[in-house]
Amino acid sequence: MPTDEKVSASHIRRRFSAAMSDMYRREVPAYGVLMELVDDVNRETLEIDPDLRERLEATDTLARVSDERHGAIRLGKPDELAMMRRVFAVMGMAPVGYYDLSEAGVPVHATAFRPIDGDALRQNPFRVFTSLLRLDLIKDDELRRQASEILSERRIFTDRAVELIGQAERDGGLTDSDANAFVNEVLETFRWHRNAQVDVTMYHRFHDAHRLIADVVSFKGPHINHLTPRTLDIDKIQAHMPNRGITPKAFVEGPPPRRCPILLRQTSFKALEEEVLFRTPDGGFQRGSHTARFGEIEQRGIALTPKGRALYDELLAETRSRIRPAADGSNAKEYVSTLASVFERFPDDWSRLRSEGLGYFEYSLTPKGREHGGESLDDLESAISNGFVRFDPIVYEDFLPVSAAGIFQSNLGDGAQQDIEASPSQKRFETELGGPVLNEFEHYQKLEQRSIEAIQESSR
Repeated sequence: MPTDEKVSASHIRRRFSAAMSDMYRREVPAYGVLMELVDDVNRETLEIDPDLRERLEATDTLARVSDERHGAIRLGKPDELAMMRRVFAVMGMAPVGYYDLSEAGVPVHATAFRPIDGDALRQNPFRVFTSLLRLDLIKDDELRRQASEILSERRIFTDRAVELIGQAERDGGLTDSDANAFVNEVLETFRWHRNAQVDVTMYHRFHDAHRLIADVVSFKGPHINHLTPRTLDIDKIQAHMPNRGITPKAFVEGPPPRRCPILLRQTSFKALEEEVLFRTPDGGFQRGSHTARFGEIEQRGIALTPKGRALYDELLAETRSRIRPAADGSNAKEYVSTLASVFERFPDDWSRLRSEGLGYFEYSLTPKGREHGGESLDDLESAISNGFVRFDPIVYEDFLPVSAAGIFQSNLGDGAQQDIEASPSQKRFETELGGPVLNEFEHYQKLEQRSIEAIQESSR
């Protein structure tokens, strides 16, 4: 291509996702083992479930499954969040949803950066769940002051990365060579650095306040703490992980197994204990350890409407009023059994999910519908019953706060469930972000409506 021609944001995102995956595979070898298991299970699942293969092919989403990743990072201060928004914008990723994890005892609030356009999602559905530490939730005034001072001194983006971000904003994109430079420079932000910024005493003070505070404040930057592939059968993954030398968390977070998957189900392996070097008064380093990075796998189902989500939240709350899952997994069997029993009240049939307004669907013409040249297709229900139009579930592209907190806590241990006051503050988060987050329900509704309008236009 000509040297001044700009590459697409999706092209940059695909490059960055691949580079991130390669880096994480080198840093955490178990991630490579996990990827091999996911590839094997996905291939087997498609072989034994031709209906699933046909639906993925019909919606042009089969190719994206093996390419799909989501990462997670934890930021320490508002200017890091604001710059990260600009970084992801270069890759065509927007902030979607507000997540308050303080309600689950985790001192952060968050958003998910991801592509939102259908074509961009099909090209590369990379997402990064991005949390911002809530220093205001640290009750110890002196500890909060020390954390703020330490964070104020760090710079997590290279000068060249900042320069390229500004260039992309000014010029409306990056050339091929500059895109390569951008990927390499931004990758440095996510890289693991074992040299801590604090001494071992300060680390343990943060750790005692909350393990996540120690992870955010004690290090040079927001090392990627997990990179998650998508599986088509998470229960099979959970069962086979021990055969690959990986111990999974005690149970899968999210809804129970279903014929018609809803929202998001997640499992993981326990965070690695990694050697780190803490500072000493004489300017040297002292060996120690830190646990933060782990492996996670997800299975995605249909995006639910507000009505569907309200039912999900109600049933999950009922389950947890009967039995609260222990972080150490000691009551996992009882919890999973109770969850399955309570969720029997949630319809498990695509037609019922649609007719009861519980999920979002994409509508498209069938071969019969494409050949149809007669009456208008404005009557959607009639068009469906006549076989002119099909409906397929819209994939849930976002996250679940309770599940995210459950993953955090199972990896950090029972001690992670420390005394954090619930304090949602979306307005504050958006101010620090530098813009609003997209409402996911409104977005899914627009996707559904656009598919209906496209069908109706085709018949006029």
